[in-house]
Amino acid sequence: MDGTPAVPAPDSQPGLCVLCGRPLVPGPSVEQHHLVPRSEGGRVTVLLHRVCHRKIHAELNERELAGPYATVDALRAHSAIAAFIRWVANKPPEFVTRTEPRRR
Repeated sequence: MDGTPAVPAPDSQPGLCVLCGRPLVPGPSVEQHHLVPRSEGGRVTVLLHRVCHRKIHAELNERELAGPYATVDALRAHSAIAAFIRWVANKPPEFVTRTEPRRR
């Protein structure tokens, strides 16, 4: 990535969630995710469903997100997130549920 945030133009549709691949519907079910946390100097963002974003942060801490899970491909390869992607695949784009944090 070139460091430019992945933010759509105001009149455009957001497209697909980079994590699960389901369509994004403008509104409260869409959030931006910093691939590397801001606290670690990250600037590049991607658009995700709120439920997908919550799952990432329930499973991984900021150090993990800044290190081995700083790419979309690495996030998708994480076992718990891969299982989540399979589970959420048939849910409607606006689907939101409570995401329980991982017990560490």
